[in-house]
Amino acid sequence: MEDLSSIILYFIGVNIVGFVLMYIDKQKAIKQKYRIPERTFWALAVLGSSIGTYIGMNTFRHKTKHTSFVIGMPLLIVVNIVSLFYILFFMS
Repeated sequence: MEDLSSIILYFIGVNIVGFVLMYIDKQKAIKQKYRIPERTFWALAVLGSSIGTYIGMNTFRHKTKHTSFVIGMPLLIVVNIVSLFYILFFMS
């Protein structure tokens, strides 16, 4: 049971990080400051933050013109959810 809560907390935490980083990068873009590299968003999304990153994209209207983000993040959401269910139900 402890493993289950740790996995869920990780998933929630990494998605909050993805959401917040999307906000920070949007603010940096507005101020024309040094930006967070796109590879950082992709790496975090692969590690589970695709939902938070996607919600951040749409909330802050950031990277919504990048085809790779518009198509790639929803695909990673599916991968993240399938992976989460696999971990929760088949590895515990």
